Amino acid sequence: MNLYLVSMAKVLIIGAGHAGGTAAALLRQYGFAGEIVLAGAEPSPPYQRPPLSKAWLKGEADLEGLLLRPLSFYAEQAIDFRSDSLATTIDRTARTVTFADGRVEAWDVLVLATGSRARKLPVAGADRPDLIELRTLEDAERLKGQLGPGRRLAVVGGGYVGLEAAASATALGTTVVVVERMDRVLARVASPELSAFFTTLHEGHGVSIRLSAEVAGFEQHGVRLSDGSLIEADATLVGVGAVADDQLARDAGLDCDSEHSGGILVDGFARSSDPAIFAIGDVTRHPVPVHGGIMHRLESVPNALEQARQFACAITDRAPPAPEVPWFWSDQYDVKLQIAGLPFGADRRILRGSPADHSFAVFHLNGDTIVSVEAVNAGPEFMMGRQLIGRGTSVDPTALADLSVSMKAVAAGSTS
Repeated sequence: MNLYLVSMAKVLIIGAGHAGGTAAALLRQYGFAGEIVLAGAEPSPPYQRPPLSKAWLKGEADLEGLLLRPLSFYAEQAIDFRSDSLATTIDRTARTVTFADGRVEAWDVLVLATGSRARKLPVAGADRPDLIELRTLEDAERLKGQLGPGRRLAVVGGGYVGLEAAASATALGTTVVVVERMDRVLARVASPELSAFFTTLHEGHGVSIRLSAEVAGFEQHGVRLSDGSLIEADATLVGVGAVADDQLARDAGLDCDSEHSGGILVDGFARSSDPAIFAIGDVTRHPVPVHGGIMHRLESVPNALEQARQFACAITDRAPPAPEVPWFWSDQYDVKLQIAGLPFGADRRILRGSPADHSFAVFHLNGDTIVSVEAVNAGPEFMMGRQLIGRGTSVDPTALADLSVSMKAVAAGSTS
């Protein structure tokens, strides 16, 4: 039996998002009988964040529907949930955490699930209080109040969150301009084929997309570009990526990434460089087994859930969960995008289907092995592609590109 379980250790979880909330629930589900404190900086219990840029903005979701579990769940499971609790300092020797209100909490096992924070642009006006980021429920509520017929929204950053918000705003009658410094939207995270598709999709719904546009500063009435032009707007949403919210860990001397977008370095059990401290979710950089164990930081709900399971299994002496193929999704207008795997080592792409039909998939291959798939309204391609990535088996590229050959037949190596 695991020492932590026998000694009824006290587990303190910092961060009450998807990862932290799930970790607390899984500990109880797996039989952990010790004390659990779940401390979140926000006023709300753990809630789903993906709907913030979609259903919440469009008024199709309420707080009850957003919550991972009812507030009563935590009391019923003897989980001490504490809202509005911002951790400021970790003392690894004394095994305590100090909070912004001066409270000091002891722990035997510490879990850091602090997520990520918005990347800031180093330009004039970047600290304006009227600028909106979309990281929390409070942010989403602020943006929601700025949308509607006759309103103008500038979205700085053509990533998934920015495009999802643009789609939601457009559905509410808002005039939207997307400003992207790269020469295509989704440039850092998607294939050129997918970028072209979403550009056409948004422009078809009336969204104006300004590519290769550098922001010079933010002003009261909009966004000033480096060419001197002004994108006039009633509200501005800034979504130019995120970095790991790992300062708490860095200050405590835990090993963190310093070359990319940050992240607490953890192993396949979500354990940090201190064996008594775990880290899960967006704040971590961890090995991805299906991609050769490369260290990577994943911002996704599936990853948060997987690492919560890794931690809970480690604490309760269970066998670790089987490694999963990373996957992501995005909903824009009537389009469902599903992505599996990461295009590490890919040396070619194969298009299956036609973007003009709003149903297609882009497969990234290393030789004859699929390493990633981007599927637009193409469920079979996503599901079978994800399985093939996990297996690491070779496919016939010609059959993969042929819609007359089913995905099952592709996987089986048959063209009949």
